[in-house]
Amino acid sequence: MEKIITSYKNVSLKGNFSYFCLELIHMNKYAIIFLEWAKEFLDTLDEKTRKKIIYNIWKSRDVNDPELIKKLDGNIWEFRTKYQTRQIRLLAFWDKTDKKETLVVATHGFVKKTQKTPKSEIEKAEKIRNQYFKEKGGN
Repeated sequence: MEKIITSYKNVSLKGNFSYFCLELIHMNKYAIIFLEWAKEFLDTLDEKTRKKIIYNIWKSRDVNDPELIKKLDGNIWEFRTKYQTRQIRLLAFWDKTDKKETLVVATHGFVKKTQKTPKSEIEKAEKIRNQYFKEKGGN
């Protein structure tokens, strides 16, 4: 039986990128890593809200449900959680540069206040994605 949460593991890439990998979320289809901005956002939330977000991410590995994960513009996706009347989003992208393992990289999160995901949040995720691949040395 899979664990849902174990611990954060601090890992560094070339340059300024470091991220935290939830060891639990090393799943059948992909592993999910949280960049520093995503972790900082999660740390601002109460424990029950964080657990709900992590549970939804864990659940999304087997279920193709747009209520849990949805493609936005270009290469950016959002993990979606509705909890206690709040719409919480973690934006992410796919890293398929390693032939053995696919990564989903969570860039940052926010509490959604409008019906559409703000373009500025998508642009921020795309900018982080571009920098990530630039520093990683791949695309």
